[in-house]
Amino acid sequence: MRVLADGDLVGGSAEAGVALDEYFVSDRARWIFGYRAEQIAKDPSAAPWITRAAVSEPDGTVVGDAGFHGPPDEAGTVEVGYTVVPRYRRQGYARAMLAALLARAADEPGVRAVRASVRPDNTASLATIAGFGFTRVGEQTDERDGLEIVFEVPADAIRAGQLHGRGEQGERSAGL
Repeated sequence: MRVLADGDLVGGSAEAGVALDEYFVSDRARWIFGYRAEQIAKDPSAAPWITRAAVSEPDGTVVGDAGFHGPPDEAGTVEVGYTVVPRYRRQGYARAMLAALLARAADEPGVRAVRASVRPDNTASLATIAGFGFTRVGEQTDERDGLEIVFEVPADAIRAGQLHGRGEQGERSAGL
């Protein structure tokens, strides 16, 4: 992550073991990877939860990144974060990434809820989470993104398979 934050696409691709898109060294991506690298430096135990490349299966194309904002908090809540490389948007990858993140969270016994914070004008992300059982629980102001609507889905609902969005991913799948 530090290599990508420094703008080194070749080095980042080498460390990731996959060819990364130019998007991974865009200004926004560099900020995110720098932030996450600092987070892991402060708390190495957070590393398994933090973002990783999302790879389209079976062709192996990196279509974005996905992960959590960190390990579960004291209440057992994890927050999802995902980005689809612009040229792969509107092809079902965000839904596939979210499904993979929810499955990952549900596999952890200490996770009680999964959170998604979405800007009100981000219609694509609002549509993506709509089919996965998320309920609006409030609002917050993010220092970088401004106003966000906060949604959560109980981990028990994920474990019980009560989500409508699962299985509606079409032919897209993304491994994390």
